Amino acid sequence: MPRSDRLIVPADAPSSFPEWIRSVSARLGDKTVLDVCGDVRTAADLDYRTDCYSAGLAALGLRPGDHVGVMMQNSIENIEIWFGIQKAGLVEVPVHTASRGALLQYLLDHADVRALVVDESLMDRVGEILDALPQLEHVIINSPTGMELDSSHVASHQLSDLFRDMAPPMPQLSTRSTSVILHTSGTTGPPKGVVLSHGAVLHLTRHIVWLMDYVPSDRLFTTFPLFHNNAKYTSVTAALECGGSLVMDRKFSASGFWSTCREKEITAFNYMGAMLMMLHKQDPSETDSLNPVRTAFGAPCPVHIWEDFESRFGLSLVEVYGMTEAPMACETLLEDRKIGTAGQESTTYQVVIADEDDQPVGPNVPGEILIRPKAANAIFSSYYKKEEETVEAWRNLWFHTGDQGSMDDEGFLTFIDRKKDCIRRRGENISSWEVESAVNSFSKVIESAAYGIDSDLSEAEVMVAVVPRDKEDFDLYELISHCRGQMSDHAIPRYVRLVEELPKNHAQRVEKYRLREEGLTAETWDRLGEELPN
Repeated sequence: MPRSDRLIVPADAPSSFPEWIRSVSARLGDKTVLDVCGDVRTAADLDYRTDCYSAGLAALGLRPGDHVGVMMQNSIENIEIWFGIQKAGLVEVPVHTASRGALLQYLLDHADVRALVVDESLMDRVGEILDALPQLEHVIINSPTGMELDSSHVASHQLSDLFRDMAPPMPQLSTRSTSVILHTSGTTGPPKGVVLSHGAVLHLTRHIVWLMDYVPSDRLFTTFPLFHNNAKYTSVTAALECGGSLVMDRKFSASGFWSTCREKEITAFNYMGAMLMMLHKQDPSETDSLNPVRTAFGAPCPVHIWEDFESRFGLSLVEVYGMTEAPMACETLLEDRKIGTAGQESTTYQVVIADEDDQPVGPNVPGEILIRPKAANAIFSSYYKKEEETVEAWRNLWFHTGDQGSMDDEGFLTFIDRKKDCIRRRGENISSWEVESAVNSFSKVIESAAYGIDSDLSEAEVMVAVVPRDKEDFDLYELISHCRGQMSDHAIPRYVRLVEELPKNHAQRVEKYRLREEGLTAETWDRLGEELPN
């Protein structure tokens, strides 16, 4: 059946997550819908097991609207407790599994978490801060060994003990009830808790199914973590919504990726740009196009590999622009696209480019990307307990993304940079994306991150951290020579630092603030030959 020209949600569609789970499960029944790290579930299994977990959560005394943290690796138990939390009318607070110390304390305390579900392997992080969490009442451990928590003020439970074969709670929820609080990366301050309603997460689920034209025969694949909306609402729930199935692993492997796709009969996957670059830099093989994948969704694919990637691997790429607060703001339609752009404003949002006074600018003029919804309950509700930041982000009735971009006269969006990542050098604005695209196109580079370093002369100098294929066989002069043919002279990096890996957040975006804080390290190379600090 051909896709309609816009997303249409039937008036009688489920309006809350619990309704949606039960509706999907009734429709799919005994179909195997999940294969998570080797553990499989049918839709009927998933419905029954998540009912049992919701009953167990209610038995602890948790009531609709209470907040439950989840700090777990990708696993079938993670998905089941997530769905159980939703069925109990509780608010899920996913927690990055790398969090610890003051950050972990802040995330749990600021989000008013009453109960925390955590993998045994991460319990040491919780133990370190337990006394500083006065609101926490329950720690639920996903433990194969029966590990217990020794605490005088927090009750300890086994996740398996929460599995109660009894009538689940039936909370009264609306489309506007809060479903989840997802935290931003917090690169410029403490992480902000993005409040998403049941309507918002279901709208995202339906939107991605419509955009990608997913059907019951599709098998989606992801290695993104379940503490991010990409894995949750554009993979897990999308697979269920279309009547298809999901395969999930914990880690991305460039060398084993296509073998997994063939073995598991994958038809679609989600990506970030670095992932495509790593796949593209694998040695070409005569079997590259011999895979079942028909399409992939994400952003941003480096422009210089886009067409070759599609041709080499026999698939189509669908680029989008969005964020946790407003996902899928712009989107590419395969029948109408411009390679190198994030497409045009979606069926869900209105998007404009504006100057510092929030006045729209003309075609191809850079400015801040501003967004507002066309559909009810499609965008985030607020930043949790940050009323001033919420109002500021929504000034003049537009959500301010903090991103820079431009639109051509046909409305195709070109993403330029995060405003804070734009490098200002001697009166010129330099896009870190432009620098990274050029550096990444060098065959001996796996990935890179460009950022500004304070200069004694004026503003900033361009620095790039590079992950090389082979550090011993990497010629810095050869890299700069390559860059001269790929970018403007004023954008060519002055400083180059070779690193084993780039620091990344849960969404696999590079945490450039950490690189900036490290500054000019002893191993940093200065192409102008100035002496560096020891």
